[in-house]
Amino acid sequence: MPMPKKAATSSKSNKKLSVTLVKSLSKRLPNHLANVKGLGLKRIHQTVQVIDTPENRGMINRIHYLVKVEQVK
Repeated sequence: MPMPKKAATSSKSNKKLSVTLVKSLSKRLPNHLANVKGLGLKRIHQTVQVIDTPENRGMINRIHYLVKVEQVK
């Protein structure tokens, strides 16, 4: 009998990041706007908490000049 596959997110990824949009989105590259939207940010000074995964880290790294990131304890 085959073993069931594990879920994409592991139980080790309980860490969260607090991401705050600190700069305007006007005149930005379409890919960067998509990353901001993918993280759930809509307005300047809005803060969201996202799970610390490689996918989210990649989006944050691409738009590092637009956001402020802090690790949630």
